[in-house]
Amino acid sequence: MTEPVRRIVQRGLWFEEFEVGVLYEHRPGRTVTEADNVLFTTLTMNTQALHLDAAVSDALPPFNARLVNSMFTLSTLVGLSVAQLTQGTIVANLGFSEIAFPKPMFHGDTLYAETLVTAKRESNSRPGEGIVTFAHTGRNQHGDVVATAVRKTLVRKEPV
Repeated sequence: MTEPVRRIVQRGLWFEEFEVGVLYEHRPGRTVTEADNVLFTTLTMNTQALHLDAAVSDALPPFNARLVNSMFTLSTLVGLSVAQLTQGTIVANLGFSEIAFPKPMFHGDTLYAETLVTAKRESNSRPGEGIVTFAHTGRNQHGDVVATAVRKTLVRKEPV
């Protein structure tokens, strides 16, 4: 057997590879199950009946159903972007802002994520790193926006 000509390891993008204005669509999506929602909700000590109690939530308008925990939705939205954008290249999340959940997610819904690069600059205090700002958008299988968030990250520059 001959050696491969080139070897590629999946990674995120180096600071220099990000371009402001580029929109990344992250696939595949993630279908959320009842088990996902109950596990996340109980692990995070969120006792909200809207996530855990079918009898209570089924009787509460306007949704009359259990809702997926919005923090699960946010975590999954960001997680869907990792392999394509920041796997092995991120140093740290610097902060989240402008988080919104315009529509709820329900058991059986599929979350699809996209990320727009909105800003980037070299770090003033950390040579070899830069700050990249992402605008994440999550949509359900019908195309409805279910979550949005702005995230600032510290990303490594490509090694010399």
